[in-house]
Amino acid sequence: MGKIIFKLDELMSERNISISELAAKLHLLSGDVDKIKNGKITAVSFSTIAKLCEIFGCEPGDLLEYIGD
Repeated sequence: MGKIIFKLDELMSERNISISELAAKLHLLSGDVDKIKNGKITAVSFSTIAKLCEIFGCEPGDLLEYIGD
């Protein structure tokens, strides 16, 4: 079975934003953002995805990537 990953490394690097800055903007703990960034989380709310889109000025498809088997 494939998996879906967040492309936060890429987006954060392009905009020079740290995990702690992103966490503050999302109103999440830095550890939770790190888990999202590193694929260690199994579910993310639509409101978090919407906020990420707002922060990065992107569409949900720009945040996510499907990795097949």
